[in-house]
Amino acid sequence: MEAPPHRRLAGSRVHSTCLEDRMSSDAERLEIETTVAPDDIQFLDDRLYEFNVAATGIQDGQVLGIFVRDARGAIEAGLSGWTWGDCCRIEKLWVREDLRGGGLGRRLVCAAEQEAARRGCRQVTLDSHSFQAPEFYQKLGYELWAVLDGYPSPHRQCYLRKTIR
Repeated sequence: MEAPPHRRLAGSRVHSTCLEDRMSSDAERLEIETTVAPDDIQFLDDRLYEFNVAATGIQDGQVLGIFVRDARGAIEAGLSGWTWGDCCRIEKLWVREDLRGGGLGRRLVCAAEQEAARRGCRQVTLDSHSFQAPEFYQKLGYELWAVLDGYPSPHRQCYLRKTIR
């Protein structure tokens, strides 16, 4: 379906409310930080999880982490994400460059799917830039369900999902 054409109403002005926002009081302070403490990110994650639990009643969220380490304990490959309700989200997958192409990434994704199924999940979702690995995930049975062009330009953000049970 094609989106209707945009039109300007007489006397209207195109603007961005965010660009024009003014602080409502001197007591408010917005601090833009380029270095963010992990505890601050965890604080936000915890508050959002509390909200989601209150809104849905689903309170079985768990972190998912799968790692391959060398003899010294250094990470050679890993996957991170979470499960919640009947959903699994893969947030990150990384394999050290010299170990790529040997099936380690596939094994990590398959292990995540198996653990997600064990936790009662029915689907796994993830996203990948077009210059990363969308074809890799499609070979593993993931369906490309949405694409965001120009993220970042000239690339695309690919959203994928797989039903696991």
